Amino acid sequence: MKINPRDLERAMKRMGMQTEAIEAEEVVIRTSGKDIVITNPQVTRIVAMGQASFQIAGEETERECGRFSEADVRLVMEKTGADQETARKALEEEGDIAGAILKLKK
Repeated sequence: MKINPRDLERAMKRMGMQTEAIEAEEVVIRTSGKDIVITNPQVTRIVAMGQASFQIAGEETERECGRFSEADVRLVMEKTGADQETARKALEEEGDIAGAILKLKK
């Protein structure tokens, strides 16, 4: 069964649903153990009954959870004088470079 995209869009509007294409370069879904990375994504935002949801299609890859690069860790080490393990731990706990630096300078 083939559905005409225009007919589908009209039907969705009649039901109070709005769609919007979003030009994205990459979509990252962070989980506790890994990142799911979708490259060359086609992202559509769908708003229905006041709630937004997203439809994502693209090429999926996975990477380990290390969200901070070695350069991030080195920067925190340089600014605070902390060792590598302490700097990495502060980054993971604070979630960003500035927070980690402030935490370690206290």
